[in-house]
Amino acid sequence: MAISVAHEVQASTRGVRWVITGVRVVTGMLWVQNVSWKTPQPPNYGGLRMWTRDAVDHPVFPPFSWLVQHVVLPGFPLFGALALAVEILLGAFLTVGLATRFWAVVGIGQTLVITLSALYVPGEWFWSYALMFVAHFAVLATAAGRFGGVDAVLRPRWQASGSRPGRFLLLAS
Repeated sequence: MAISVAHEVQASTRGVRWVITGVRVVTGMLWVQNVSWKTPQPPNYGGLRMWTRDAVDHPVFPPFSWLVQHVVLPGFPLFGALALAVEILLGAFLTVGLATRFWAVVGIGQTLVITLSALYVPGEWFWSYALMFVAHFAVLATAAGRFGGVDAVLRPRWQASGSRPGRFLLLAS
């Protein structure tokens, strides 16, 4: 009987690991797929400037709208390039499972910015933003790169190194 219960627990744990690995990879691919329309080419930057402008035209949180209007839009070439870079890195690191917890936190932050920019745009679906938050919190809470990701392979090296970057990567994984 004890062997059967232990086997069931092990099988259940394995199943949960596969599911959370899938959540991590799909979340990473969501970011990768969505950078395709955020080109760094003026004047519309692939539509990114229009969606950013929606934070002003359809304000969710007025202080954020003020920041977008007076800081982000005037400096849009820089902010557009940063958004593109962050989302490419976010997608890549989540997909391969490297520094997964750190990138889950970045994903929560980026999701917050997108939500504050687009939530009240006519026709937007609230649940898409809620699902993005849930996916990132699940990846963060489960340290999803520790199985099925690069974090799983490199954590022993980071633990053994004792270096500052190694300690950071242990926390970030």
